[in-house]
Parts: sequence; C-alpha cells; structure tokens
Amino acid sequence: MPDQENQQTVAVVGAGTFGTAIANLLAHNVQVLLYSRNLSLVQKVNDTHHIHGVDLSPRIEATTDIQEVAQRCDLIFPVVPSTSFQNMMHRLGPHLRPYHLIIHGTKGFDVHGIEEEEIEAGNIRPEHVRTMSQVITQESVVRRVGCLSGPNLAKEIMEGQPTATVIGSVFKEVIQQAKSVLSSDQFHVFGTHDILGAELAGALKNVIAIGSGMLRGKGLGKNIQAMLITRGLMEMVHFGKAFGATSDAFFGTAGIGDLVATATSKKSRNFTFGYRLGQGENMRAIQESMPELAEGVRTLKITKHLAQHFKLRVPITQMLYSIVFEGYDIDKALRFLITYPYDVDVDFL
Repeated sequence: MPDQENQQTVAVVGAGTFGTAIANLLAHNVQVLLYSRNLSLVQKVNDTHHIHGVDLSPRIEATTDIQEVAQRCDLIFPVVPSTSFQNMMHRLGPHLRPYHLIIHGTKGFDVHGIEEEEIEAGNIRPEHVRTMSQVITQESVVRRVGCLSGPNLAKEIMEGQPTATVIGSVFKEVIQQAKSVLSSDQFHVFGTHDILGAELAGALKNVIAIGSGMLRGKGLGKNIQAMLITRGLMEMVHFGKAFGATSDAFFGTAGIGDLVATATSKKSRNFTFGYRLGQGENMRAIQESMPELAEGVRTLKITKHLAQHFKLRVPITQMLYSIVFEGYDIDKALRFLITYPYDVDVDFL
C-alpha cells in the first residue's frame, strides 16, 4: 500500500510520457521532483498538475534547476532519449556525489567518438557504443547504477493499468531502493543483477517492434507476426552474446516480456512507427509528426552496422534497415524473410 508518511524526495529527469508515468508511480510512495528544461511545461505541472493528457499526483513538483535535483534527491531516475542522455549527464554529472543512486529508464544506445557520416559508412565499432549505465559511470562519480527495464508501455501506466518492471543492477541496494519507491498495487518490481542483459534487451526489442508494426500496417495477421517476434528474439540473443551478455535476460520479463508488449501494441512508439511505414507513409513525415522519438530507428542503424563487424547472421535487422533507411520495398523484404533458409528453429540454447 502507498506510504503516505514517506517524505523522501526522488527525482525524475525528463518529463516526456514515460518520465511522467514514472513520476506518477513514484508519487504513490514518495515526494517527486520532476526535472525538465522546458519552462512552460514546468510551470504547467506546478500550476495545473496536468500534462500529456493525464492528471499528476499533488506530490509531484517540477523544476528547471538541474542542481536542485542533485541537492535534494539521493535517488534519481533519468528518463530521456538516448540521443540526449550524454548531454544530460554533462549537466547533471558535476553536481553528483558518490552517495547518489541513479536508475535510468532509457532504452537505447549512446554513440560517441565517431561522426554520423562514419556511422552511415558502416565504420562504427563496439568501442563507439555505450549503454546508459556506462554513460552514467563514465560521466560522473556515481557507481551505484541501475536500469529500469520493461514491459512498460507509458500510456498503459498512465491509464492506471497493472504492470511489472525489472530493475537491473549489480548492487542489491539499488534493487531494494527501487522496490521501496516504485512498488504498489499497480506496479510490481522484479530485480536482476544482469544489468547488461536487461539494457541490451530493452534496446534491441525496439527494432523488432518496428518490424512487427510494419506487418500489421500491411494488414498481415498473427501467424507471420509471431514468426517475426520469435525470429527477432533469436537476433536479439545473438547481439547480446556479441556484446558479452548471456542469453538469460532475454527470456525473462525484461526480454521476451518487453518484446511481446512493445511488438504488439499501438501504444508503443516503435510499433506505431512501423505500422505507419507499412501503411505507406514516408519515414520523414512519420518522424516529424510523432511527438516523441521511436528509439528503435536509431538502434536499428547502430545494430545493422555492428552486425557486419560481429559477422552476425541477422536477416530481420538487415531487411528492416533496407526498408527504413534505403527505401527497399516492404513486400520484397517479406518474401525474402519468409523464404530465408534458417537451418533450425532454435540455435541459441
């Protein structure tokens, strides 16, 4: 049950739909400080307690002062797009101390030390790619780090629907803290010490969700969607092993659980992006009309080129890249995938 006497203040950095949903969940148990650089949004939160079409708990206050976040809160949840994460840490990092705990909710990769043109040319290497937990530890003195994995469709959380999440961290204390501030009748929290596997699963499933959305956009049914999701899970595992993770995380809530939720729901930004592509819309028009980033688009570009470096056989990733970034015909891509000569049904156990 919610602990109305808990006066601890926990910060959420990022006031998008998912950050706002996490803030509302935290407010069941603690006071919440919600950070955004958008002054008008901060004023709206503090004046009306209503943004993104939902009412916010009165226990939430907003600020544009990043230093205030570090000074008032020992536990911080950054929930910003992967493309903004490093810049956010550059602003937050100087104010952080070793006693801080950070649990991020960003499902993507940070790319550093390489120009965009070099990525496009396929020159990206594993040393250019970081998970968000690696960004946190490399850009600050904080070591007690965790990730909040799925399945967490923000819109369902904001509607008050029950769900669960996985907190990944090598530190037992981080998992315990997360359970203390997030657990409620609506939200169940699991823990895993395999933070790398949880982060990789959370990022990679967005690519498969785009493909699943395309199938639905083309009017195709559940049989082919199930095939794509299961074959996509195989590719996720292959990528995970290439990055040094075990396959275990991909078969739990953070892996297949998040994959199924994201790859089958129109409330998923990545599924919606793929659905609209399947309906024949232009990629740029879709991106410009979507209020928030579909993380899988960026992840797709990164993983396709890394697959070449790792010499991985990942036909779904390769075909999706051709469709999204090279305008390849979706029907031709489907014919290729349906007839692709897989040797066995399961080859990663």
